[in-house]
Amino acid sequence: MKKTPRLLVVSNRLPMTLSRNEGKWCIQPSSGGLVSALGPVLRNRGGFWAGWPGTTEKMSIRTMSELLGPASESSGYRLLPVVLSSEEVDNFYSGFSNSVLWPLFHDFQSRCDFSPRYWDGYLAVNRKFSRVLNSVCEDGDFVWVNDFHLIPLGEMLRSAGKSFRTSFFLHIPFPPADIFMKMPWRYEILGQMSQYDFVCFQTLRDRRNFMDCLRIFFPDFASSGRGHVLRVRLNGRHFFVGSLPISIDYQSYSRKGSSRAAISRAKQIKEGLFAEKLILGVDRLDYSKGIPEKLRGFQRCLEMYPQLVEKATLYQVVVPSRESVGEYKALKEEIELLISRINGKYSSTKWIPVNWYYGSVSGEELAALYRAADMALITSLKDGMNLVSKEYCACKGRDPGVLILSEFAGAALQLSRGAILVNPYDIDRLAAAIFRGFSMEDEEKKKKMNKITNPHTKIMTMENMKIQIKMKK
Repeated sequence: MKKTPRLLVVSNRLPMTLSRNEGKWCIQPSSGGLVSALGPVLRNRGGFWAGWPGTTEKMSIRTMSELLGPASESSGYRLLPVVLSSEEVDNFYSGFSNSVLWPLFHDFQSRCDFSPRYWDGYLAVNRKFSRVLNSVCEDGDFVWVNDFHLIPLGEMLRSAGKSFRTSFFLHIPFPPADIFMKMPWRYEILGQMSQYDFVCFQTLRDRRNFMDCLRIFFPDFASSGRGHVLRVRLNGRHFFVGSLPISIDYQSYSRKGSSRAAISRAKQIKEGLFAEKLILGVDRLDYSKGIPEKLRGFQRCLEMYPQLVEKATLYQVVVPSRESVGEYKALKEEIELLISRINGKYSSTKWIPVNWYYGSVSGEELAALYRAADMALITSLKDGMNLVSKEYCACKGRDPGVLILSEFAGAALQLSRGAILVNPYDIDRLAAAIFRGFSMEDEEKKKKMNKITNPHTKIMTMENMKIQIKMKK
């Protein structure tokens, strides 16, 4: 009897994080768009999810099994940990991943640190991932590698000689050639990405940038086909390149936002703010998210449209990230200073213009915030997709809401018909967009939201991507 191929998802982090609290080990779900998108695809299908468990402290195999075992059973797939030392995390994660690839791929090349030791550490950790995967992979398995941390992994797995299919999905943008060329390891990165059977990007723009780089750096490059998936020939082998946007479990978010608990909590949130309209921002602490630009835009809105004073409140959630890195500490301080200035200038005895929360928010509380918000304000300076925009629309249900979305987010290409698109660098027009959202009639809000959420415009999910890969194979 032929064995059913298994699905193995690989990412930098596991969907569960291990940590020590008061001398005791504990486990908690990881947050982020990757977990939101991939969890529904892998859940209850068996298979594996491989990644770093989030700690560099030494732990016995027995203790790790005791922690991850029950989590594996409840999630419906096996958690496969890749243990890393603090030095490996420093060079691989903080170093090459977040000091080279992240800023370069988001067009912040001036923030890059092209240290050779980062590259060496990046390769070393990818080799460790390869060894762990090879210990469980079998012929016929489908290995789905996710994001910029693990670009070399496909080539390393291929060299092991086993017969299984590999796919790589880049969740962040891919830069244009003139920016990509600045990386010292440009040939290596392109060659490694070309070793997968299927390479997929969030948008046509990102796929086009990748294809342009292949044309420039590899003279024997050739491509064929049309639509979302193309066939590429390079160095004597063929592989596929696609553009299939990541999405969310729409029905799950819709149910959360429409639950009695979410509706009740949303009412409490609205009653606790002395304002007619609630504007919501939910962002990870990162310079690519445009949080200072958002705050300046809101402040400019209060200046240009004083009738909004005491009538509109911005509630900004900032999820901590890379708190040990100096520039992230500086960003947090900048945000705090901007909020302090806005509140100091406009606050009254009964109204505060900007409320903010620094920390992670539970799924239930986030659904209630989405439900309560009259507007969602997303001002990314560059974003691979931005799932907050989709989560907000799903949770609003039939309630009227306004999505103000940066044109530099990948989601803008999908949601443009229903969202108000903005350039976050253009403070005056950003302010005008906020005022437009504040003044919009409910009927227009419903029409615009319907263009995002009706069945004819449902967004392609990662499950669709998996199906298309199988079809192409």
